[in-house]
Amino acid sequence: MDSLCELYMQTPTAIPAIDDYLRKRLTPAESTIPRLPGIEMFGLSVPAGTVGGDLFEYINFQQRYDIDARVRQAMSRSAEFLDGLRSGQVPRNSVDDHVQWMRSKPGYRSEMEIEYRDARSSEQLRLVEELNQLPNAAGILLVDAEGHGTISAKIASSVHDTFHAFLLSDINRCGRVTPELFENLNLRLAYSVAPRNALASAEKESAQEIATLLYGEVHLSGGFRFVNCGHPPPLLFSAESHTLTEIDETRMVHFLPLGLQLPEDHPDRNRYLSLQLRHRWAASRDLGNTSVLNRGDILFLYTDGVYDGSDVCNRRRLAEVLEGHSAQSAREICLATMECALATDDALRQRGEEDLIDDKTVFVIKRN
Repeated sequence: MDSLCELYMQTPTAIPAIDDYLRKRLTPAESTIPRLPGIEMFGLSVPAGTVGGDLFEYINFQQRYDIDARVRQAMSRSAEFLDGLRSGQVPRNSVDDHVQWMRSKPGYRSEMEIEYRDARSSEQLRLVEELNQLPNAAGILLVDAEGHGTISAKIASSVHDTFHAFLLSDINRCGRVTPELFENLNLRLAYSVAPRNALASAEKESAQEIATLLYGEVHLSGGFRFVNCGHPPPLLFSAESHTLTEIDETRMVHFLPLGLQLPEDHPDRNRYLSLQLRHRWAASRDLGNTSVLNRGDILFLYTDGVYDGSDVCNRRRLAEVLEGHSAQSAREICLATMECALATDDALRQRGEEDLIDDKTVFVIKRN
């Protein structure tokens, strides 16, 4: 089964340079797989053609960010924010800058500065607490851009880059992923009312970039916290009951795919098209949360090229594969389920239904 990984990473000379570049860029290195005690994870994407619109990525917080250095910086800032700005001293940070502005306004009182400095210092102490939690978690990003081919791969790549830009901002400000990240990402893919480039100006071509997204965080405790934007819901294979079930829908909120729905009170909502307006912004309570990953349980994440949520026979085959390989590693389980999905593609080709073949991504999380 390892031949699946080796085959996908080969570079046939017939592949156009841009396709080859995007294919490699959207394929994470195995060295980035997070190592959490008692938790295994492994993912694999196979495009319908030379390149596709599916993307998955391991978010290895310990590898991506120097957490100890960030903690030291936050502690230093917490103390610095409390230190008053002396007369004639140049502002050292954003707190000093704001205090200078406060002092220039009528009605300024010294107590206002003390309260503000205390609040900003406290924010840094909370940041330290959040940063210290990052080594106990790992993130998983799945994206499925509409269609397949070079354009879809470019859309997936744009979502990936934008996600990481907003993720860096969240880690800098809060030390954790916030719902605001996904609202900003959603707006980034929304269709502008005023055409901003030649593609959007084309009368016969839609410039709407549509993609589904699922971002999740698995914790040492076995908890899984996630946000779902139009993506197929996670499936859970229970080691105790040997059944494959969907995550309880009461534990999660489904959003539309990225770019299709804005909050009705968003300040820029009149600058973008929205299928319908959401009543409110995304909040922490909208992040699905399950703590049912017991020993031996398998969390199965995927794109609709693997399972569209409606094919009973396909789901039965998935359940059989998961049960048959449940004692194996996350990597072996992932390869086995992908092999099963590719066998379905072979059957479609034999029937002359190649147009039904889609990009495929499988991601497996197993608690040992």
